[in-house]
Amino acid sequence: MTMTPEQASWFHGTFARLVDNVDRAVQGKREVVSLVLSAMLAEGHVLLEDAPGTGKTSLAKALAATVQGTSARIQFTPDLLPSDVTGVTIYDQQNHRFEFHRGPIFASIVLADEINRASPKTQSALLEVMEESRVTVDGTTHETGRPFLVIATQNPIEQAGTYKLPEAQLDRFLIKTSIGYPDLAVTESILAGAAQRNPSASLTPVITTGAVADMADLGATVHVEPAVLRYIAELAEATRTDAAIRLGVSVRGALAMVRIAKVWAASQGRHYVLPDDVKALARPVWQHRLLLDAEAEFSGTSSETVIARVLDRIPAPQAR
Repeated sequence: MTMTPEQASWFHGTFARLVDNVDRAVQGKREVVSLVLSAMLAEGHVLLEDAPGTGKTSLAKALAATVQGTSARIQFTPDLLPSDVTGVTIYDQQNHRFEFHRGPIFASIVLADEINRASPKTQSALLEVMEESRVTVDGTTHETGRPFLVIATQNPIEQAGTYKLPEAQLDRFLIKTSIGYPDLAVTESILAGAAQRNPSASLTPVITTGAVADMADLGATVHVEPAVLRYIAELAEATRTDAAIRLGVSVRGALAMVRIAKVWAASQGRHYVLPDDVKALARPVWQHRLLLDAEAEFSGTSSETVIARVLDRIPAPQAR
């Protein structure tokens, strides 16, 4: 089944209402909110690289309130254990059986704060749950449910005592972006409402979690022309052959582009993907998947530079 124009129009209207609602708590960041919502509806996860105090926790809470879901915040520290994230099985002496006590990962929206401060062992506890939306503890599998979104953060300034995320885990994040500081007018508006400590608490749900799952299923039915699929494949291959790159976009990265491009197109009211959707999403979807050559990195080349170069070099398919 392929999405119809009428369904695309409904998707666009509902998506806009979701963004409007979150924007009441996270002001002036509609583009970032749209990206994060698209990642959630594409059933992926988000990596935020931001300085402290830019509204990451507010974003997670506002998203959860908007979709009538639950939210949890995990502060990653060097002594955090995998069981502190996923949960633990405890023997109940009264009932004479083992019971699984769910960890904070079993929430609709999970904020993994400063994920690079935890040990690699704890970081790896997220791999299964991020990829398959389930946790296996003592041989028993527990589903997280839908929607399920991990918003992981890391501070780009303070790197002392941190553990760099391995490429295998970075590849699990659908997009990488940053909220950034608001402009002067928005800052003034935020300061005027300083008496309200938790703006997301006043938000009313726009849709239910069940409706979010339906939107995710509907978004997956957006049509993608073979020419656009080939364009994505050519871009991914071009990143692998670029002289500045040691590790280019994987097949998982190309699939991630297709998934979020479908949702992004539907959020614009279209039932088909355009090459411009791919261009708009190339940086947030692929920048964290590229591993630069040491010499190129030393000379000032960045992953964003490589992506821009690849987009200029590979011609986009023309409308027929």
